[in-house]
Amino acid sequence: MKNCDLAVIGAGSAGYAAARTASKLGAKVVLIDGAKQLGGLCILRGCMPSKALLESSHRLHEIQRAPEFGLQVQSAKPNLTQILKRKKKLIQEFANYRAQEITHNTFTFIPGHASFLDSQHLRIQNEKKTQTLKFKKALIATGSVINTTSFSGLQKTGYFTSDEALEMTRYPKTLAVLGGGAIALELAQHFARLGTQVIIIQRSKQLLSDTDDDLAQVLENVLLRENITIFTNTQLLRFEKIKNKKQITFRHHNQLRKVQVDDIFYALGRRPNLDTLNLEKIGIHLNHGKIKVNLQMQTKLPHIYAAGDATGIHEIVHIAIEQGEIAANNALTKNKRSWNPNLKIFGLFTEPQLATVGHSEKELQQKKINYQTARYPFNDHGKALIQGTTDGFVKLMCHAKTGKLLGAAIVGPHATDLIHELAVVLYYHGTVQELATIPHYHPTLAEIITYPAEELVVSIKKTKKKKR
Repeated sequence: MKNCDLAVIGAGSAGYAAARTASKLGAKVVLIDGAKQLGGLCILRGCMPSKALLESSHRLHEIQRAPEFGLQVQSAKPNLTQILKRKKKLIQEFANYRAQEITHNTFTFIPGHASFLDSQHLRIQNEKKTQTLKFKKALIATGSVINTTSFSGLQKTGYFTSDEALEMTRYPKTLAVLGGGAIALELAQHFARLGTQVIIIQRSKQLLSDTDDDLAQVLENVLLRENITIFTNTQLLRFEKIKNKKQITFRHHNQLRKVQVDDIFYALGRRPNLDTLNLEKIGIHLNHGKIKVNLQMQTKLPHIYAAGDATGIHEIVHIAIEQGEIAANNALTKNKRSWNPNLKIFGLFTEPQLATVGHSEKELQQKKINYQTARYPFNDHGKALIQGTTDGFVKLMCHAKTGKLLGAAIVGPHATDLIHELAVVLYYHGTVQELATIPHYHPTLAEIITYPAEELVVSIKKTKKKKR
């Protein structure tokens, strides 16, 4: 029977980060993963392959806009075979590198599926053998799987998920996208820009239901302009085949509607991948399908931790990595660290991009925090006008009295890059007063951030004068 200081279940972003961190701390670490191909969701079926596809459709869209910039070009057409070939080559390189890091490291890697025998032992099974591992501490980092839901007739009617979408060699002429989250919107725009007629059916009142509505509205307007049909605030009722079409019946604004399409893209989220761990044997009961952890990433059993998608807190790669590192540190040292949810970053790679950091306005209102906000549009910004990227705005939220930055949002060009300047300000507990004085080169997209900061500085001064 093997034994270790830390057993890490899952070799994705969170698990690999934890194993690497723990190993550097001098611990005896065993990393376990039963996947056929190593690399984790981000590399194999998430961030990297989807962004590779999006890059092709975004560039096609830019070429089609060439006449706006006084350029004459031959008509551009997508070659899906070549797009997929490029994507596969990139992903194989990423996956090979990660597999090398996992299998040739200072920690021990065991291929296989792990399940708890009790709170100190794991059973590890693979095609060759079954073995038992005794551990002092353990980390659950098993990622997530597609969250399938049983709608009437959906299984029989047929659909594809993001896993299949990334490998499709032919795109349908008409497509219904079920969902309005990140992967739904990114791929909906991708399909549309490559020639598919797309209909988005979202159950919530707006796209990106957890996002401030003013941000979501900008994106909705752009998608509508690109001839994508959008239904929000819907109730899905049933699915059925009508000849060679797939029919969806749903309720929208108290009216019964039916749409017929060639195919259905099921994009209603993911759930933690925990079904085979035997968590009930160690007394860990799931909360809405998720493992509940504290900010030190501990479960109800102090020596067992969880990180990444398995916790269902924020299914984002950089957060999974951070949580994995925190869990490993806390499991092995006395210098405890905590994950800071106030620094969470979200990014969406549609065009325009959308990115947020810290608190949203929705969260500030729910928490009854006294705040002020200001925004500035890209359609009044020199560099954005030059680039022809004028959709969207920058929005800052700060404490109403002190000016301490509480949150920020950008919907517009290069939002996922620009947001990091504001993440740094939040990290160092900076204020809009400080942000307004930081030099910004002209003309750049980044200098737009200073405009709402300056507006907030003036607003705070006026508020203080009124109270005197």
